[in-house]
Amino acid sequence: MSLFARLFCLLACCALPTLALAQATVPASECPVLDANDPQARNSLLYYVCYYQSPPGDPAYSAIQPAELPSNMEWTPSRGRELVFSQTHSVYWVRLNVQNNGRERQLWYLNLSYPLLDEVTFWRGDGPRDVLVTGDQHRFHARAVDYRFFLLPIYLNSGESRSITLRIRSSGALNLPLQLETPAELIAQSNHLAISHGLFYGAILVLAIFNLLLFASSGTFYYLHNAFYMGTMGLFLFAMGGFANQYFWPEHPAFANTFIPLSLILCGLSMTLFGRSFFEVERHTLADKTLKAITWLCVGVIGLTLVLPYNLAILLNTLLGLIIIFILSIIAVSRWREGYQPAKWYVLAWVIMATGALVYAAAAFGYLADFLARESLMLTAIGGQVILLNYAMVQRWRLMNNKLLKVEQEARTDLEYKVHERTAQLRSTMRELESANRKLATLSLNDPLTGLYNRRHMDNILPELCAEARRTGQPLSLGLVDVDHFKTVNDTWGHGFGDTCLQMIANLLSRHAKRPRDVAIRFGGEEFALLLPGTDMEGAQKVCEALLEDLRAAVVNAPDGARAKLTMSAGIALMQPDEDQHAFFERADSALYKAKARGRNQTAIAES
Repeated sequence: MSLFARLFCLLACCALPTLALAQATVPASECPVLDANDPQARNSLLYYVCYYQSPPGDPAYSAIQPAELPSNMEWTPSRGRELVFSQTHSVYWVRLNVQNNGRERQLWYLNLSYPLLDEVTFWRGDGPRDVLVTGDQHRFHARAVDYRFFLLPIYLNSGESRSITLRIRSSGALNLPLQLETPAELIAQSNHLAISHGLFYGAILVLAIFNLLLFASSGTFYYLHNAFYMGTMGLFLFAMGGFANQYFWPEHPAFANTFIPLSLILCGLSMTLFGRSFFEVERHTLADKTLKAITWLCVGVIGLTLVLPYNLAILLNTLLGLIIIFILSIIAVSRWREGYQPAKWYVLAWVIMATGALVYAAAAFGYLADFLARESLMLTAIGGQVILLNYAMVQRWRLMNNKLLKVEQEARTDLEYKVHERTAQLRSTMRELESANRKLATLSLNDPLTGLYNRRHMDNILPELCAEARRTGQPLSLGLVDVDHFKTVNDTWGHGFGDTCLQMIANLLSRHAKRPRDVAIRFGGEEFALLLPGTDMEGAQKVCEALLEDLRAAVVNAPDGARAKLTMSAGIALMQPDEDQHAFFERADSALYKAKARGRNQTAIAES
């Protein structure tokens, strides 16, 4: 048996005792008299209540006041059981005999704590001022007290007795939780409920606003859908508790009734939208098509809600809401089994919410007694669900963040490998790799004009290559190359043409530094360097001579149509044993000056 089937069976078992109200009847005069001064008697009010169910066609159905009731009408004593009735078209008459056995005139309130009743008429005497006609089909100000429940003030002199009669009719289910309370008891209960409801609705409002801010900052739609769900759920409970009728539209009772099923179907729509975005359902799958169909069904039912009678609309929308919860739970379990961990918390949240919703629906439709307790249970269930849903969103955020970090780490590792594939020593330890990453985060290692490595990269890599050459005994050659008379080129044709020439020379260097570990560097305006690991003096001289020869053969068309010919001078040094990088560089630089002194357009070899 499934979880939902067990819940329905549990609800049915709970509902049976409340449906089995006593069928014994008594005359109205034999209904017991309640001593209003006795707190224990007031707490056992339902032992003193009698009621009469009048279906359509019964003489009492069309009676407008107690005087029109048939004289032989037999009342049914409640015998302590709550007056709870499912969907019915009957009119219910309720009788309560009260007496003040105290020594002073006192005030009590008869509290009918179920706000969803169409018409409620109180008689506390025979005078015109002793009649109170109210209900949620009437304007809110028709009530004797500005309160979400129906309150009847009862003043009794010392020794006075009164017979209180109620006529109740509603298009939906009837819950008649009656209490006789002193003003102090009523205020204490109201304060307690005000604190609990204030905390609940305040938390819902804060979380909804917080999710809206998250949506505004991140653009992630499930934050918007979660805020939409919490807002509609809060409005639905606000309306079911009678607060919306009291504070939002006290002058529009028709809309107050329509808003309850309307807010319920909006809850279903928001649940569907949130579930679809939260689960990351792949497009064109069965789950995606199902949720899309439910979304459009909810939109259609919203239109129906505005034209259907209340009893049909609330029944249809409640059934659709339970179906939506069931389908979302199935999809959540499926996603959980697929390895989507946030769905685990979503499932738990909906189990709690579904339990509360089933109990609350059973109470609202008249299958369970003690509506106030069921309302508190529903608020607790929704509170638990909201907490778990937001925790599930945190887990989803952590999952997404871990994925992003993994992608970022993979991309960074790949980039580091490409940039440092020639740096074996830096790849040897993680500490050296992290140090290089920090440097790469703050420094640019490439010349923006030519695309070659810049002086900073040369300063980084030259000590490493020197250390490697000393350690392995492999040769390391350095060629410093300078363009001859380059200032004349800039002065004659401008710096733009000069930059073009430098880019052409950089391409030549890149072609000649063709081995994987060869490095071509621009370390000055028209000054270049070739780092040649594993290359002796003879090989380095061949590379530089070939480079100078290619440049001699290259002809560049100047902006004025002239043909510019460029030459370079080169100084070559082979690293000596135990020589540091500074001395190594100075010898290559001295060789470059030697080549220039000899007339340029040639190579010179540094002395050992």
